[in-house]
Amino acid sequence: MELLKMLSANEIFAQVLSFFLLLFLLKHFAWKRILGILDQRREKISVELGQIEDTKLEIAKLRADYESKISAISAQAQAEINKAIEQGREINAQMRKKAYEEAQDIITDARNQVKYEVTKVQEQLKDKIVDIALGVAKSVIQERLTEAGDRKIVENFIKEIEKAG
Repeated sequence: MELLKMLSANEIFAQVLSFFLLLFLLKHFAWKRILGILDQRREKISVELGQIEDTKLEIAKLRADYESKISAISAQAQAEINKAIEQGREINAQMRKKAYEEAQDIITDARNQVKYEVTKVQEQLKDKIVDIALGVAKSVIQERLTEAGDRKIVENFIKEIEKAG
């Protein structure tokens, strides 16, 4: 309240008149400029926001495009991996088949070798038996035929066969 007592009516009137005069001058000379600057600033901001939104949309499109490319590459990589796995299985099957065939060939060769060896041993055994039989026949012819002599000849024949076997 004391503040109002210190001010006179003339000062208050001068202050009010100055304020309205300043308001009129600002409105007449500066207000349009200031509003124009503010409008330009508002328009610039809206344009920049529009550009930002456009950029966001473009980034979203690029992201979607890259994600689709990545998924396509991933699918292609998986297909290549599956193809390699299948080729590996085929090679494995071929190797097993080849190993089986080689094993069969080895078994066949071994059987043929055994047959050959058995035949060879049988021939040698036949030759020895013939030699023993000839030796026995020679002994029989040279010795007299008696029961004791016959027994001795047979025993010698058995011993010769045992030696050969």
